[in-house]
Amino acid sequence: MSTVEPRQGRVQTVLGLVDPAALGPTLMHEHVFIDLTPPPLRLNPPAEQEADIELCNCWGIAYGQKPFMRNYRLDETDVAVAELRDMKAAGGASLVDLTVGGLNPQPDRLVEVARATGVHIVMGCGHYVNDYQHPANHTRTADDFAREMVEQLTVGAWGTQVRAGIIGEIGCQAPWTDLERRVMHGALTAMQATGAALNVHPGRDADQPMEVVDFIRARGLPVDRVVISHIDRTIFDDDRLLRLADTGCVIEFDLFGWEQTAYPAADIDMPNDGARLRMVKLLVDRGHRDQVLISHDICTRTRLGRYGGHGYQHIFANIAPRMLRRGFTQADVDTILVKTPRRLLTLI
Repeated sequence: MSTVEPRQGRVQTVLGLVDPAALGPTLMHEHVFIDLTPPPLRLNPPAEQEADIELCNCWGIAYGQKPFMRNYRLDETDVAVAELRDMKAAGGASLVDLTVGGLNPQPDRLVEVARATGVHIVMGCGHYVNDYQHPANHTRTADDFAREMVEQLTVGAWGTQVRAGIIGEIGCQAPWTDLERRVMHGALTAMQATGAALNVHPGRDADQPMEVVDFIRARGLPVDRVVISHIDRTIFDDDRLLRLADTGCVIEFDLFGWEQTAYPAADIDMPNDGARLRMVKLLVDRGHRDQVLISHDICTRTRLGRYGGHGYQHIFANIAPRMLRRGFTQADVDTILVKTPRRLLTLI
């Protein structure tokens, strides 16, 4: 008679269940393989042949001077292996890939990269924002989405036997659409059924993170295992930031390495890494150290080291030492990079 390995108290990686202590320093919001091509460009791709990304054009592509289709796709296994080996050499041990429905998830390729590098990879599940979702999703119910996510977490995701270990990133936009609310409702049901944590991609509006948190709390659910991503492109004032932290949710600054002010997806001035660390320090000093995560959210080629970017190694090689020089303690750094990721990725 076969037995089912107990999941509670373990972390589900793409290679199987592991002890939480095995994770070590962890990036909680990345993409190893993804197709982020905007829906309008998917329907009407450029007719001309695109050049390779190189030193002569990587700045213009990253700045968004013109659409560059290849930049939206991370699909090279050898590059992924090399980049994650760089991360491991810099001190990283684990990574969460949040490539979900609408972004072309590749579970079997994540398995290949995890085996080649020795990096623990945890895979997300669910669906991205409204415009990226399959047309069939518009008629699906919240219960249907919940069943799908439970299966992705307990049986296998996207037609494979590779199991997800976290829910999300669940896509929202501002204003929030009815489809996105149904997916979120399904994600909350899946959270309760599986003990997995939830990562939320909020809309690009300063009040949308709180809208999502209020949606969850209105259903009587705690938010201490809910991660609100992309705060560093969404909230720019301390009052909103602290009000959000006071709810008990986890706040993620996941665009480290993005040092330019330009943000092609919206007309905002992005903070640099120094400004990000100022916001993180504010939260730590106000008693919210256990609610903070940092990552890169690498989802385009120009952010990889092989194409002129910083790569997954940046936080471990550059930001963690900088934190110690900026008044953070080693306990602060360990909490943000090891203890809080371990808590969230442990199934309850």
